[in-house]
Amino acid sequence: MALGAQRTQVLSLVLQRSLWFVAAGISLGVGIALAAGKITRTLLAGVSGADPLTFVAVVVLFALIAFIASAVPARRASKVDPINALRYE
Repeated sequence: MALGAQRTQVLSLVLQRSLWFVAAGISLGVGIALAAGKITRTLLAGVSGADPLTFVAVVVLFALIAFIASAVPARRASKVDPINALRYE
């Protein structure tokens, strides 16, 4: 926690850093899933190995879950008073 930082600054910093990891994970995951879809095409029932609707739905779902998982701790961190945090350490 930076002394003198506004709550919105702390919130945006935590969310930006966590969402960079999310974006990297989703992009790597989509690439690996596309490659694996070609290999496992015969094992998939009712869906092609590169179904765009499925990929978009999964990416949106994962991004939403990651945003919520990042926003809750970021909101808690933005509410901490820096002076009280320093006293406890």
